[in-house]
Amino acid sequence: MSQFEVYFKLGIAHILDLEGFDHILFVIALCAIYLGRDWRKIIILVTAFTIGHSITLALATLNIIKVNGAMVEFLIPVTIAITAIFNIFKPRPTNGRGVQLNYFFALFFGLIHGLGFSNYLRSLLGKEASIFQPLLAFNLGLEVGQLAIVAIFLIVGSLFVGIFGNRKEWTLVTSAVVLGMAVMMVLENRYW
Repeated sequence: MSQFEVYFKLGIAHILDLEGFDHILFVIALCAIYLGRDWRKIIILVTAFTIGHSITLALATLNIIKVNGAMVEFLIPVTIAITAIFNIFKPRPTNGRGVQLNYFFALFFGLIHGLGFSNYLRSLLGKEASIFQPLLAFNLGLEVGQLAIVAIFLIVGSLFVGIFGNRKEWTLVTSAVVLGMAVMMVLENRYW
């Protein structure tokens, strides 16, 4: 197995890890206000999250930035909760052509999420002569894993909305469930 393939699979495994489901919750929170017909917006969201994640993952892996791990583990569910709360108060995407707040959430909160995996990846990459290719492969794996989560979520959401005919209820229920799980994670990872 090539080095690229190893890190690509690690990226997919990282995002699909059910024991560390915080990334799955965040991606669901980001996409809760969208349906399949909004696929362009969703790809932008997922890519913005990956870009944010990649930036801090690279900076932390290169030891350019160092952050308290306990604080990051606390901030990750906070980002999920903020996104879910935003969905509850604004359960439909903006129709305008301007930049939506969700894009900002995806990019900025992706920066925080990237710090969450940096110690593990740093220990793996410590053996590599160059980290560019492994880091690229890992982040491409993340993107593929996120798109798989989004595809499953959109299929379920489209079925729900198709059967019950209420997009707003789908968004509110999904966001409320995600918010409840995020609050539990915040309480488990209290930083104070």
